[in-house]
Amino acid sequence: MLLTEIDHIAIAVNDLEAAVAYYREAFGAEVHHREIVEKDGVEEALVKVADSYIQLTRATRPDSAIAKSIEKRGEGLHHVGYRVANCQEAYDAMVAAGAIPIDPAPRPGSRGTTVAFFHPKSSFGTLIELVQENPGSGH
Repeated sequence: MLLTEIDHIAIAVNDLEAAVAYYREAFGAEVHHREIVEKDGVEEALVKVADSYIQLTRATRPDSAIAKSIEKRGEGLHHVGYRVANCQEAYDAMVAAGAIPIDPAPRPGSRGTTVAFFHPKSSFGTLIELVQENPGSGH
């Protein structure tokens, strides 16, 4: 089994501050990690749930995947991040199984991780992100 656990559930939002406030008020949740990922055009706030996260994410520019997703489908569930021990190994296994990669190879992600995205057309309608934690990325 290449999947070790759910890393995160990503929720695309227009107003990150309002989403963070909602999770604080509704669940008593606090932000565990916050980061702007310039390359992807997103700002994320991670709310820790056990050993996983709810990733609240907003677009920082109109051409980002989050902006396009919200424009097409509105706010809501964006993708599921699966934690793996070896992103390249899991990437190769998914490609061999017929999954369509969005990333040509695993690449650096937020909080020091290595990530790779796969198209929902090849994954039963779900955008999938593989997430490998690296030394120092921690959770």
